Amino acid sequence: MSQYDFDLFVIGGGSGGVRAGRIAAGHGARVAVAEEYRYGGTCVIRGCVPKKLLVYGSEFSHAFEDAAGFGWSVGESRFDWPAMIAAKDREIGRLEKIYRGLFENAGAKTFDGRATLKDAHTVVVNDKAVTAGTILIATGGRPVKPAIPGAELMITSNEAFHLKEMPKRIIVIGGGYIACEFAGIFNGFGAKVTQLYRGEQILRGFDHDIRSHLAGELVKSGIDLKVKTDVTKIETVAGGLLVHLTDGSTMEVDAVMAATGRKPNTDGLGLEAVGVETDADGAVVVDHYSRSSVENIYAVGDVTNRINLTPVAIREGHAFADTVFGNTPRKADHNDVPAAVFSQPSVGTVGLSEEDARKAYGEVDVYRTTFRPMRATVSGRDERILMKLVVDAKSDRVVGAHMVGPEAGEIIQGIAIAIKAKATKADFDATVGIHPTAAEEFVTLREKVKA
Repeated sequence: MSQYDFDLFVIGGGSGGVRAGRIAAGHGARVAVAEEYRYGGTCVIRGCVPKKLLVYGSEFSHAFEDAAGFGWSVGESRFDWPAMIAAKDREIGRLEKIYRGLFENAGAKTFDGRATLKDAHTVVVNDKAVTAGTILIATGGRPVKPAIPGAELMITSNEAFHLKEMPKRIIVIGGGYIACEFAGIFNGFGAKVTQLYRGEQILRGFDHDIRSHLAGELVKSGIDLKVKTDVTKIETVAGGLLVHLTDGSTMEVDAVMAATGRKPNTDGLGLEAVGVETDADGAVVVDHYSRSSVENIYAVGDVTNRINLTPVAIREGHAFADTVFGNTPRKADHNDVPAAVFSQPSVGTVGLSEEDARKAYGEVDVYRTTFRPMRATVSGRDERILMKLVVDAKSDRVVGAHMVGPEAGEIIQGIAIAIKAKATKADFDATVGIHPTAAEEFVTLREKVKA
């Protein structure tokens, strides 16, 4: 009989924690989980799932506009924000029940409440002490606001999903994927959107061609994108909010959304008291097996601030459970992780940017094309797709693939398999394209971009 109440106690009922708990239970471990808010974590409750539903909803305005070119007379349309939010809430409620059920059906015990560490083997939930041989921190992250006067007047992505009314005028601060996505959502629903980014160009860290191409497409869609611009102060006025900018100008809007970064949820967990090392941002420092500085305490997902993507958290959680409870030590693979930005148009990317590939390989070959999507030739929409391959010149291996355009994430998922398998440009060239599709361009690129 074990000296502990449980073999594994998971703090956090999000995607990484749920996968770790389920797999550990499948290996025979006695598992418990504590969640202080709602099961499903950032992705299901206040992240990628509700965001994608809002993206779908906002895209209909473009579809209505395009329909005329194909002979449709759509007539007058009207958008109902409360109806959209209610539909989203119903789906999130359904998914939350599924996530909770995944744990309970695996034989794990669930605790509703905030868990903190008393010592390396003791967790306190709702004033009740519970012991465990192994503890997993899977508490995710949260959005942060810039430290400026009036910051309390801002909303974040958390609040954006629960607004009672859609703002008719909104400023979105930030140049990352969340900022670009919500700028597109509000723009599609008919709001006047201004996106501000203090840097040179949006999507820092992405391939430079992707960044500049998406910026141009966002502007064409009606978003007022201002780079090298930031907010210095926000104050309440009769008409809404008065926003002061770094260029000395002011704007009056109904809402300001901060999408300026996220921070790991480690405050108040008691990590310092038990000796768990965290970095300057509060992220739990872990090794390749997700083990912290305390031997029996592990962490997965956004709380470790490695690659903050739901599928990565799931992989980390699974690898942890196999390593600790399945007698199969393995590391989560963080190389060549594909990602998508559900902006409008969307972005798909896998592997290295051109800049990073040049640093890693020296000589690279670049293949790039831009073209008007077939739908736009009839609808009349001013839109262009970008596709790009980055190739190691010595081995001919494709080390990066990037796209801006409709369904970019769907297309890049398939390309990611080829890149993970170390396919060469010759392999791409030998593959027959599916015609007529945008995706076929990835296997018909012939001309190298001149350096």
